[in-house]
Amino acid sequence: MNQPDLLAWSPPSVAGSKTSLAAAEKIAPRAGSLRAKVLDLLQAKGPLTDEQMQDGLRMSPSTQRPRRIELVALGLVIDTGKTTKTKSGRQAVLWSSR
Repeated sequence: MNQPDLLAWSPPSVAGSKTSLAAAEKIAPRAGSLRAKVLDLLQAKGPLTDEQMQDGLRMSPSTQRPRRIELVALGLVIDTGKTTKTKSGRQAVLWSSR
């Protein structure tokens, strides 16, 4: 499979939202390396929930989750169709690398 360049793909923003655009522009220089960290963790230890990725990477939810969403959009991460319990007892999707 041809793997997209994780460093070149720009983070999306919500149309019409100045704060979303500002956040996307601020994270852009680091987004590729952060995406790579999320993908590397999933390849090494997946499938994992977002919470498990956040704990494993010591990454905030507002940084990790958008990177995982971007990896899904790039076709590199998939929903396994399975869930597991989070620390709070709620069900969460298990994500896997392709």
